[in-house]
Amino acid sequence: MSDPIVFEKASIWCYRIFDIAQAIRLERAERLLAQDVRRLRLAREGSQYLELPNPPLTAQMGKRSLALKAGAVQVDAVARIFDHGAMSIIIKVPVEQGTTFDALTPLADELYDAQVVDALALELTEGLRKVLEPAIEGPHLWDQSESYTVIFAESLEGRPKGAEVLARADVARLLLGEVDTRPLSVGERAEVTQHSFSYTVDDLAVVDWNSAFVYEPSGSTDILDLLEICNAQLLELRYYDDLLDTQLARIYDEMEGRRGRGSLFRSPYRALARRVLVMWMEFSEFIERVENSLKIVGDTYLARVYEASVQSVRVPVWQASVQRKQQMLANIYQLLKGEVDTDRSLTLEAIIIVLIVVELVLALGPWGHR
Repeated sequence: MSDPIVFEKASIWCYRIFDIAQAIRLERAERLLAQDVRRLRLAREGSQYLELPNPPLTAQMGKRSLALKAGAVQVDAVARIFDHGAMSIIIKVPVEQGTTFDALTPLADELYDAQVVDALALELTEGLRKVLEPAIEGPHLWDQSESYTVIFAESLEGRPKGAEVLARADVARLLLGEVDTRPLSVGERAEVTQHSFSYTVDDLAVVDWNSAFVYEPSGSTDILDLLEICNAQLLELRYYDDLLDTQLARIYDEMEGRRGRGSLFRSPYRALARRVLVMWMEFSEFIERVENSLKIVGDTYLARVYEASVQSVRVPVWQASVQRKQQMLANIYQLLKGEVDTDRSLTLEAIIIVLIVVELVLALGPWGHR
């Protein structure tokens, strides 16, 4: 049996992502935050084939204390602000030098859904919302959030190769936070580690739906940044899916309530049709901004990792759901427009009939014999 792989320099990055606005003007936000702020830039080889049309802002939030089961620990906090209205809080928990994969698993399990992380992230978000208020359009705080966790190893004892780490260490158990000592099945292990990537023989990235393991001796955080962007997109799609559900229900109720309340000269659906059209245009604009927050223009290593993340967290499923409901909104507009057009035609026909009757009366009445 080989010796366990030991962490020399590592940390656990806990992401908590919130939807706080319809849009955030990043240029103004940058001026409001003033210091310790920079735009996200991908620097790894091949990153030029990934476009960030409006790169998010990164703000350093300093040291914070996090109360864990083993005691309080000092963590680094970072905020990332996206123009499409999402705010990500990253809590970086240090891993003690000399920790093995098996020893780290209980800590990872604790952090995956830790309420103390949720509370700290929400506190930082609330504070930043107040500072950024002048740069926020349509402020709100959705009652749901997105969480993701990355075990980031910059140095492992003995400098093992990526393939060796995957073969010797129980990466699947670590990503699942499985503290039960019974071995995982071959199928479960394969399922968790199916999205494994290495650019050189020295590095390794394993992407799962709720967590990832990144071994990057160069110290580059580009893969972590891509995983965060993917989860921010997922949150926004979930938000708009929920919002579309709410708006569609309201429209159906309004349509039912207005039925039969019109007059000969005015459709009861005219104002509603205009509102539905505006709503559809706004949703289309917002969702396009989310989906275009990162563009892939080449088949590179980073692009493949990003695509695997998209599939793992089921972004396409939410995209399909949102697109289906957008189409429903468009169909409702066409239905309402048809009702309005029909009423308009009936009104014109009624006016024509009235004019014909008036003309006949004038022609056949006493005035017509003068």
